Amino acid sequence: MENKQALKRNLKNRHIQMIALGGCIGTGLFYGTAESIPLAGPGLILGYLLGGFVIYMIMRMIGEMATEEPVSGAFSYFANKYCGEYAGFLAGWNYWLLYILVSMAELSAIGVYITKWFPDFPMWASVLATIIIITSINLASVKFFGETEFWLALIKVLAVVGMIVFGIYLVGKGLFVETSTVKVSNLWDHGSGGLSNIFPNGSWGVWVSLVIVMFSFGGTEMIAIAAAETENPEKTIPIAIKQVMWRILLFYVGSIIIMLVLVPWTDIKAGISPFVLVFDQLGLPNVAGILNFIILTAAISVYNSGIYSNGRMLYGLAEQRHAPKVFLKLSKNSVPYAAILFSSAITLIAVVINLMVPNGAFMIVMSVAIAAAVITWGLIIIMHLRFRKAHTGEKLKFKTPFFPYVNYFCLIFLLIVVGAMTQLGSFKPAVFVIPAWLAITFVGFQIKKKMDKNA
Repeated sequence: MENKQALKRNLKNRHIQMIALGGCIGTGLFYGTAESIPLAGPGLILGYLLGGFVIYMIMRMIGEMATEEPVSGAFSYFANKYCGEYAGFLAGWNYWLLYILVSMAELSAIGVYITKWFPDFPMWASVLATIIIITSINLASVKFFGETEFWLALIKVLAVVGMIVFGIYLVGKGLFVETSTVKVSNLWDHGSGGLSNIFPNGSWGVWVSLVIVMFSFGGTEMIAIAAAETENPEKTIPIAIKQVMWRILLFYVGSIIIMLVLVPWTDIKAGISPFVLVFDQLGLPNVAGILNFIILTAAISVYNSGIYSNGRMLYGLAEQRHAPKVFLKLSKNSVPYAAILFSSAITLIAVVINLMVPNGAFMIVMSVAIAAAVITWGLIIIMHLRFRKAHTGEKLKFKTPFFPYVNYFCLIFLLIVVGAMTQLGSFKPAVFVIPAWLAITFVGFQIKKKMDKNA
């Protein structure tokens, strides 16, 4: 099957946009908000605005670099080139681990939602079936993956838009019924007065909710991963980044505002999708059932993007000699099949996790995933600073605004997110994973260097 061809540029602008949307509109929005709303109440809206701004700036940074140099394994390549070999090794393997964890989180959510229809069907079996189907799609061709992801992502995008429109209709209708729980005042009621109505747990609630908010936005940086297989990346990437970010903010902020108007935030509990709960409480169980299907589709879409991302990252690492040469093998359709199969095999751990901890798998995996995401975003910010220094005086095609002040602002924000993780019991252990993981990668890099010398 080995083929000496390089990756093919078969992804169009519509594919790139949906890959980015598909990576971040998933369980973070549909499921994770159930964990953050009880913490922040209506103040969660502010959390998404802040988090959205930071992620958009980080997207601009990686987009600026990827537009100038559209290569496979973008994060690892840029870190390797501008920050040194260890930085490249860390950036690549950390992002690979991140999407392994995200994939496991999505697989866990898939198992949860399938059991809502088939309570006697084992969660691990649902997870295994998903792994087999999505891996097969990724092994076919990048064009087939792009088309599949386009339609999977389009389903959930249209669903969110439809939910917002339908929610606006319900709000308009409910405002004229005195006994209705639908009230715009739901956004500031249910407190003791003043700002406590909007921020029921004060600034602390918004602060700790940022952990789940940032997990929700993870995946947007996948645009850079796809740059090496994108038609006309100098034009496509800037357009995709500009269009994707405001749509994400609309979907997240818009849908949360509508949801909190429809049902008091105090009725939303952790462990169940607030979207399903909203329509159930409004006496619309059929709509809730449809939403359950949409959420399932969303999780499958993110897993599909995750397998794609992991395959390309391992391929890029192998190009830099940071991973075994076997991951450079391409199929006849120019797909890095060895890297995809290895990544898919590792996600099988999700089957074991769901078998052993069927009720808590999602939060366990998500806590470690956000720690890996913080490392990735921090590295992007630092490598962008080095990139700019190396290109001083040059005319860049897609410059990041407010440089370098925005870089330092984003770094401080990420430190605030890490601090927030220490305040949540389920996330606190993940904070200690960060230094442990950095130590593991450093040791791995030293072993790799010795092996290179002896080769």
